[in-house]
Amino acid sequence: MKRYGRTLATTAGALALAALAAGCGGSATGAAPQSAPSGPATGTAPGSGAGSDATAGAGSGMATDPAVWAKWGLTPLPPTPAAPSDKPVKLTRTGKVPVFRNIPTDQKVVFITLDDGAEKDPRFVQMMQDLRIPFTMFLMNDTIKSDYGYFKPLQALGNSIQNHTLHHPAMSTISEARQQNEICGDQKIITTQYGTAPFLFRPPYGDGAYSANLNTAVQACGPRAVVYWKETMQITGFQYQGPDHRLQNGDIILAHFRGPSELKGESMTAMFANMVKRIQEQGFTVARLDDYIQQP
Repeated sequence: MKRYGRTLATTAGALALAALAAGCGGSATGAAPQSAPSGPATGTAPGSGAGSDATAGAGSGMATDPAVWAKWGLTPLPPTPAAPSDKPVKLTRTGKVPVFRNIPTDQKVVFITLDDGAEKDPRFVQMMQDLRIPFTMFLMNDTIKSDYGYFKPLQALGNSIQNHTLHHPAMSTISEARQQNEICGDQKIITTQYGTAPFLFRPPYGDGAYSANLNTAVQACGPRAVVYWKETMQITGFQYQGPDHRLQNGDIILAHFRGPSELKGESMTAMFANMVKRIQEQGFTVARLDDYIQQP
């Protein structure tokens, strides 16, 4: 994937990015940050609860008509269980922000996140309007400023838009002041364009996710958590962090707004359909990340 005009210098910080290439382009490994803890950085006891109505997955409103799914080469995902009333992740209004890459839950759900915003395929909007699969967007201003409006129909479906910096730098390679400029700048633009202030932040490449400088910069700009990931979606399948190469309850999956130039000729809708198939094959369904987080 394009680096958006930025070439990382050959420094210790840049070398550290090799294990983080999955975060935005390159040959991905899906490796966790070196300083990542073994489990989620925040949360209470795993949530439970299930439920569905006659026409849609509870909490997500996913389509259930097999013909609608067949239009995209898919079969319906299982209904999304009701999100727990006692949210597994609770954010605070002030202080250090937590970093997490999965949600503690005993439900067979995973969470899809889509980064950057480079590809603006109208067929993907139609796909989501048909299927209503929930996901969270982490958008970067350099890639969305050519068409802010593209993402509004996706937001209207209930998919929140979160912070991913102005220009996509490797955060560990820039000063804290510039980190703050990147995050606060994107925060202001997204709030203005989409009417809601992001409460989550994802650093480009996942770089610096657990650093004190980044945490301070995030606190100064408004988001109240840093979101990493457990799996990355490539073109036809996942790359995993865990040794068992399997999805786990509550995993956060990283994918991107990408098109044929980044997907070896494949479309974003085909990539997304492949992701849904891999999720379904392992017995999971998709839930909305926001529904499992208690905002301050």
